[in-house]
Amino acid sequence: MLDYQLILQNLLDMIMGTTIVKCAATDLGIQWAGWAVAAALKTEKFYDLAGSGTFVLLAHLSRYWGGTYHLRQNVQTGLVTAWGVRLGTFLFMRILKDGHDRRFNNVRDSPGTFFVYWSVQAVWVFMTLLPTLILNSEKRDEPLGLRDYLGWGIWGIGFAVEAIADQQKWLFKGNPDNAGRFIQSGLWGHSRHPNYLGEIMQWSGLWLAASSVMVGSQHVSVLSPLFVWFLLRHVSGIPILEKQAMKKWGSDPDFQNYIKNTPLLWPIPKF
Repeated sequence: MLDYQLILQNLLDMIMGTTIVKCAATDLGIQWAGWAVAAALKTEKFYDLAGSGTFVLLAHLSRYWGGTYHLRQNVQTGLVTAWGVRLGTFLFMRILKDGHDRRFNNVRDSPGTFFVYWSVQAVWVFMTLLPTLILNSEKRDEPLGLRDYLGWGIWGIGFAVEAIADQQKWLFKGNPDNAGRFIQSGLWGHSRHPNYLGEIMQWSGLWLAASSVMVGSQHVSVLSPLFVWFLLRHVSGIPILEKQAMKKWGSDPDFQNYIKNTPLLWPIPKF
């Protein structure tokens, strides 16, 4: 029979681990400092850059504070860094080009609401990065195995899918001939949100690889890919974009056909 008291104690010990607490405090400090500056300037231009930058910083700090530098930890930290640098740069360039982010149209002039957005970003960073933080805090090590290579392979495919999808949409929107049109070419012809599919795959792969050294309550970190999926599928990603698309192109027969024949997220063929 499971000793639930022992499991709960192990979970509390993990959560209160020095490295985990330091990372959580650093995360909150960065986001709240970012909010103070953003609220004073009434700008959201560095919101996403601060978020992705925090991922990279915490990945390296957790490895430094963990103090072991095992190969698995080094690879995991490098993959998080690659994700953060690419996505952070892309999102920052995009907002510089667009001049604003529609998510903040009714937010940037309200410091209280703006604070909620920055605090939610802190939760997003911590929850998503949790497997890496646990891995980098762990003194134990295990030989690399199938789970590691499979996880890193899934991450690699996801990284490529997200990067290609972002680039395809960037080039599509940059073409004056496509003004007022929706993208349905490239990866966007197989999924209506391939960039989000790549995002989910990356964090799922990183969790899988990190789980190689996890025991007991540390497996709570499976919440990371589930959280990313739920957030993008049901909260801040797909629902908002689908609503905006329907409002803009809902009466267009080509768009109706695109919706009918293109999967929402997972590129599963329809028979």
